Amino acid sequence: MEAWIELHLGALLAALALPKFGLSTVFIVSLVSATLLPLGSEPAVFGLVKLNPSLFWPAVGVATLGNTLGGAITWWMGYGAERAYERVTHQAGHGRALRWLARFGAPACLLSWLPVVGDPLCAVAGWLKLPFWPCVMYMAIGKLARYITMTAGLLWLFPGALN
Repeated sequence: MEAWIELHLGALLAALALPKFGLSTVFIVSLVSATLLPLGSEPAVFGLVKLNPSLFWPAVGVATLGNTLGGAITWWMGYGAERAYERVTHQAGHGRALRWLARFGAPACLLSWLPVVGDPLCAVAGWLKLPFWPCVMYMAIGKLARYITMTAGLLWLFPGALN
């Protein structure tokens, strides 16, 4: 069993290797990191851009797209969880924090880029049934700003970060 896991894990890691499949790797890592799974996509974006600086804008764009799609998936997970909760309890689940977020609406999804709270924020937006497309738009704006800031900052403010 251990050999099987090692073989398949090795094959997966080889398939996602940055030099060979750079932008697709950034997309997958960015998508998965925007779900509730604990994973950061910035090292993959930074690593690819450090290896090939001409891919700065394509990497930022692909990472933003993947991360936004992951946020949209998380929105739908929250929406489905709320529907299941209502079906089981026959009541809406709206606590104080949920009422606070409902007051701000879709623009609160600008904060989806924040560590720790950003991904659950997308799920809560779905739970509250905030309008899907405006939420996705605000997620994309926040995530794009994060990738530009983080990647540019690491590359130009700290050029020796990985040397």
